[in-house]
Amino acid sequence: MTPNAKLLPPSTGPRLIVYHQTFHDSNGTYHSLLPLLTNNTGITHVIVAAIHLNDGPGNITLNDDKPDDKRFDQLWGEVNWLQGSGVKVLGMLGGAAKGSYEKLSGDEESFEAYYTPLAALITARSLSGLDLDIEEDIPLSTATRLISRLRADFGPEFLITLAPVATALIPDPKIPAHLRPPRPMLASGPTPNPLHPTLRHLSGFSYPELECSVYGKEIAWYNTQFYCGWGDAFTTEWYDTIIAAGWKPEKIVMGVVTNEANGGGYVDVGRLAVVAQQLRQSYYKVGKGFGGMMGWEYFNAGDCEDDIAYVASLDLNNETVQAGWVKTLGLSLRTDVDLDTTPTASSSGAALGGVGGGSGLQNITADQIRNMVSNLPAARAAWPDEEVQKLVVLGFSRQEALAALNATEGDTEMAAGFLFERYPS
Repeated sequence: MTPNAKLLPPSTGPRLIVYHQTFHDSNGTYHSLLPLLTNNTGITHVIVAAIHLNDGPGNITLNDDKPDDKRFDQLWGEVNWLQGSGVKVLGMLGGAAKGSYEKLSGDEESFEAYYTPLAALITARSLSGLDLDIEEDIPLSTATRLISRLRADFGPEFLITLAPVATALIPDPKIPAHLRPPRPMLASGPTPNPLHPTLRHLSGFSYPELECSVYGKEIAWYNTQFYCGWGDAFTTEWYDTIIAAGWKPEKIVMGVVTNEANGGGYVDVGRLAVVAQQLRQSYYKVGKGFGGMMGWEYFNAGDCEDDIAYVASLDLNNETVQAGWVKTLGLSLRTDVDLDTTPTASSSGAALGGVGGGSGLQNITADQIRNMVSNLPAARAAWPDEEVQKLVVLGFSRQEALAALNATEGDTEMAAGFLFERYPS
């Protein structure tokens, strides 16, 4: 890592993305995005979160307030500065607060009533795209209708992204051969996905089925969540497994939490810098290759003892801890120089003879992918393993147990009730 290395322009190279949801501190002071520019961090995209469609058409909020509330004046002003500097700014629809996509699941008249004000907000704020964070059970038709309409209304340059958890992209190794569907060709990848059904996730529909449909080409990339028990960013193994399953690396962004307070699976920024370098070495080529990294979220990025100490050791002259965290990854991902860190021999890609570089993908068999999935390191979660196991022994998968604990803020009894209600025997 070279602190004075020249950074690539925002339109080139692996993406470096942050979500911006907590806009003000407890005293009402705004968390400014401008240090991302003034500190030359290498940021390429900012995603403003979270837009919610509430009961009654046109009842839209940005978190808890109307998007045109005066408390957001500085936010929208800074969005204009970012876009003027070449940084793309998207809005995020949905997230953990369920209901927005249910509003878009009705008949055509109902869809129009809820969609039209959303489109007006996108236009009014000149957003570069919309991130669909679908954390509620909806049919695939709801997602594809929204994707189709966004493309028709906003044109080919408008960015449409999705935010699945990592397990949504990983094939289920337990599906027996006679129950597997035909091997579909992923729009993002060079080979068919040999194990189409995936591990448990949050969205209710199949992401491989979406990617294999005509709508797959409309999706710019996937902001994949490698945290909260749904994946792991401490090594490249989870990412490598997704790519081996047929997904194109330029469409898969590794998402991480920027602070241990933001969710389970936090990885310190020094370790993330190494992982970023390994992924860049494995996948990146100018104009294509590694999709990049995403951080949830901006306001407290790097604001913890280990990260502060590591960033200080790099002498980046950053004016905020947030800018220091982002720039640390920017120097790993987005410099114009060759990096001298190479993937470790124990990584999944190396073990399969160059999966990471793409040359080995044509020869990956279903059995090899099944073995990779079965031997993935356990994803670290926010909840003690003994609480997870209390649900696993009841007959549920680890992913189902984690989803229920996340939904009930760690209440094991409530989580068990949730699981029995949702997955009756």
